[in-house]
Amino acid sequence: MQAHLAWRHARVLRLQAQNTRGNTVKTLISFASRFGAEITLNPEFVTEKSQRFYLLNPALRKIACNNFFYAGRYLGKTKNGIFFPSFNFLNMLVSVVTNKVILDRKTAWLYICGRDVFRSGVEKSMGSQRKGDYTLVMNEFGECLGFGMIEGSKEKASGKIQVRNVLDVGDFLRRETNRRFS
Repeated sequence: MQAHLAWRHARVLRLQAQNTRGNTVKTLISFASRFGAEITLNPEFVTEKSQRFYLLNPALRKIACNNFFYAGRYLGKTKNGIFFPSFNFLNMLVSVVTNKVILDRKTAWLYICGRDVFRSGVEKSMGSQRKGDYTLVMNEFGECLGFGMIEGSKEKASGKIQVRNVLDVGDFLRRETNRRFS
C-alpha cells in the first residue's frame, strides 16, 4: 500500500536540502497510536529532510537522492520535538484509526472555522472516546476535517465541549488571511 500511495502521489521539485537521518518511522507510528491506531511503515519509503517527513516510492527515491526540497507525499513535520501532521497523513489514517467523531453539517462548518465541537453537534462517535485522547473529526460524507482532543465523555450534557480543536482544514486560510492584513 505504501509503495502504491508513494507512486500515485509523487511530485518532484528538485532543490538543494540537507539530509538528516533518524528514526523517522517511530515518530509517525507514535502519533498514530494517540488515535488508537496501529500502523506499520516501511522505513525504505519514509524519508526525513529538515525535520519534514515524506513518503517516497523506490523509483522516486532514486531520482530524488539527497537533493530535494519536496518529493512524494508530505506526511508532516517536527518542531521543538512535537509532530505536526499533514492532511495527507491524516487522510491515510482514516481507514485505520478507531477514534473518530462524525459531525452534522452546521457543526462541521463551525469546526472548519476553528471552533470546538459540542456534544449536540456530534452525529456519531467511534472508539474509546477517553478524555485526553486524540480523535479524527469527520463530516457526514466521510471527509477528514482535522483532529482534536477529547474533552468530555459521550454521556455528558449537550452543553459541554466534546472535542477541542487542535487542527482543521480552515487553518491554512486563517493563517494566509492574517499574513495578508498584518
